[in-house]
Amino acid sequence: MNVLENRLARLALKGDQQAFAELVDLYQDKLYHMAYRMLNNRQEAEDVVQDTFLRVYKNLDRFDEALKFSTWIYRIATNLCIDRLRKRKPTYSLDAESQEYDGLDGYSMIPSDNRTPESELILSDTQRIIHQAMESLPPKYKTVMMLRYIQDLSLQEVGDILDMPVTTIKTRVHRGREFLRKKLEHRL
Repeated sequence: MNVLENRLARLALKGDQQAFAELVDLYQDKLYHMAYRMLNNRQEAEDVVQDTFLRVYKNLDRFDEALKFSTWIYRIATNLCIDRLRKRKPTYSLDAESQEYDGLDGYSMIPSDNRTPESELILSDTQRIIHQAMESLPPKYKTVMMLRYIQDLSLQEVGDILDMPVTTIKTRVHRGREFLRKKLEHRL
């Protein structure tokens, strides 16, 4: 995939609009879901995705082909999300956040063949509680936890995206999990 992405990036740099459109197709959904998980706001997530592709398009000449394209584009999107989170006034009310959250979506549900309405309700409630707890994390932990567990990226990939050493990422994952454990120990 890395070879294909790098080839598409080279073609897009030369003005091939179809190649850039293919890059957009490859990443728009992934970036949207990551941004939505970080920001918990559909409009902001859409704006981040659009801003990401604008920056990618403007800065294709700066892309280092020795790196993975996915790392580069995720870093751009993550930084845009972090910027938006920093500009927000902190909100710690879990109830207020739940009003924006729709509850169920295909990406947050783990498919299973033996679901019952009761098990789906329990799973839905559990996911809602976990999502609310993730939303209450400080941004430096929230970003790492979203990339690691929601986007299922390796510690090295998270470190590359955030431009941090893997040891720092490990520490933040550990502290993020501890924070979540304390938040969830009486709720689950």
